[in-house]
Amino acid sequence: MAIESAGPTVETLSTVMVVDDIAASRYALGAVLTRAGHRVVPVASAAEALIELDVRLRAGVLPDVALVDVGLPDMSGFELCRRLKAQPPMAALPVVHFSAASSGPDHRCRGLDSGGDAYLSVPAEPEEIQAVVRAAVRRSRMRIGAETLVRRLTLLSETIVAVQAARCPEELADAAAEGTARLTGSPAAVFVLSEDGELYRGTSTRARTTASDPGAHETVSRLVRHMAAGHTGVSGTVVPAPLWPRGFFRPGASDAARVVLARTPDGRVPVCLATPAHGDRDLAPQTDTLVARLAQATALAAEPLLMYQAERHVALTLQHSFLPQKMPETPGLDVVVRYVPASRQAEIGGDFYAVLRTSDGVLAAVGDVVGHSLEAATVMVEIRHALRAYCVEDPDPGVLARRLDRMLQHYHPDVTATVCLCLVDPASGRARIANAGHIPPLIVGDDGTADYADVRGPLLGLGLDRPRPTEVVLLPTDRLLMVTDGLIETRGTDLGVSLEQLRSAGAEAPAGVAGLCDTLLDCFGPGREDDIALLALRLG
Repeated sequence: MAIESAGPTVETLSTVMVVDDIAASRYALGAVLTRAGHRVVPVASAAEALIELDVRLRAGVLPDVALVDVGLPDMSGFELCRRLKAQPPMAALPVVHFSAASSGPDHRCRGLDSGGDAYLSVPAEPEEIQAVVRAAVRRSRMRIGAETLVRRLTLLSETIVAVQAARCPEELADAAAEGTARLTGSPAAVFVLSEDGELYRGTSTRARTTASDPGAHETVSRLVRHMAAGHTGVSGTVVPAPLWPRGFFRPGASDAARVVLARTPDGRVPVCLATPAHGDRDLAPQTDTLVARLAQATALAAEPLLMYQAERHVALTLQHSFLPQKMPETPGLDVVVRYVPASRQAEIGGDFYAVLRTSDGVLAAVGDVVGHSLEAATVMVEIRHALRAYCVEDPDPGVLARRLDRMLQHYHPDVTATVCLCLVDPASGRARIANAGHIPPLIVGDDGTADYADVRGPLLGLGLDRPRPTEVVLLPTDRLLMVTDGLIETRGTDLGVSLEQLRSAGAEAPAGVAGLCDTLLDCFGPGREDDIALLALRLG
């Protein structure tokens, strides 16, 4: 085999299929190509060529170029080329037609029209044969390289879209890890470090067999924090196996890790993308560049998510600090409250509840500030404080609704809220109810009946006239239930249908106020995207 002193070129390290029914011709072409450093696959017919290519396609080892005689006995070389080009997996295989017969313009045009890449008249000089094959291989590899780059750029853009669509840092890290794994063809893990030192991690599906190991993650967390200290821009390095925990990417494997670390332009949010490092087959420079771009895009997308996470934490802390964890003693009444915050992916809401002892009985309230933001949570706090203050002077639900309405118009003219207010006299069971755009109370009897109180009214904050409170008398066997819409509201489902489902579930719930609340939470609560508040009471 003739090999240049500088080593074989890319073109000479190729496999050439020679399709010719004449054995002497196959041997002659094969000898020329072998001396040039090519691997030769000789076949004697079009049918044999199709079978060989199908076998090689399944094995993932298609030849780099096919030299096809145009005068094959079972099928012309032009027809064989058309069949190959009609199959997407083989369409990229370069085909060079050759013929010892007259090769006028008609033959050459037919070869090009059938999808051939070149036409060779034989006998030809060995240098010409080698040059034609090298040119065909070079064009093919350039085309394949361009197509591969397009696929990877498409994959990169799809991953960036998924990263930007993430609703929380965990989703972002998982999306980035999956994209990194697809770009590199290996397991991947992604770590996002917040300013307060909290580390969010995501792993690709290939790595999830060992990603739950807390010891390995703690080791990696310390490494990421150490590497992120004082780091700016995007950089890559290899963490040797003794430092990277054994079995992190694959069970029992002792892999070093190739990591790419990126920060936002202001240096606030460090993001680390990690894959196994294989010394015998490093990533191509093109892949390294794409992974670096993904790390940079992930850091940019993480910054607003982490800021929102911090805001949501403040809002939740504020909201929970002002919602009583323990109900006041209410002689003559059994009162149970259940509060379930939304999932971590959902925004903070303005749900609230209150149970207040007044001069005329016990005031129960459940409400919701419209919107999901830190402002909604702060307005919720103001409404609760205003309600506590107003009921000292006059606990009548109708009066309280009007005063809360005026308060919102004055201090928060762009905010609206819903609330249901119920003043219960434990001695007589008399209950006065005022409603402001909220779900009406459900009165559930121990006999399996359940009906909504006929009470309605406009939202708070609109300044509209309000109907007089509705008066009902609760029996010792009745339970009065007030809920926020987060319990039953479902996108795409009519609210009337959801209300009827709630009524039916309430009628079938076991006795007791706690049993009623817990049953409804089991029926409607899991996976909700909004806060849920339930308040149930009955005469003691």
